[in-house]
Amino acid sequence: MTKKAKILLTGLSVLVLLLVLVNIFIGIGNQSIQSDVSERQQIITQTMQLEALNRQLINVLANLALKTNDEPLMGVLAAAGINLQAGPQTKPPAK
Repeated sequence: MTKKAKILLTGLSVLVLLLVLVNIFIGIGNQSIQSDVSERQQIITQTMQLEALNRQLINVLANLALKTNDEPLMGVLAAAGINLQAGPQTKPPAK
């Protein structure tokens, strides 16, 4: 083997070694990003599950406040941004 061939092969092997190291660092970074994405997805899933429960709870509280005409409860719901409006009340027919 000539001296030029040895230098060329050494340069190529250094380049391959550098590319392997870069690949390892990218893989480690990718695992970290995948872990973050997985945690965020879990939070989103839990939030979606809790949203249905929150809606049911708000409906129950709103119905209770309207049925019992509970002013403090209506105030709490209004402070949370829940607008309570009773359904249209019809007058009993005149006799």
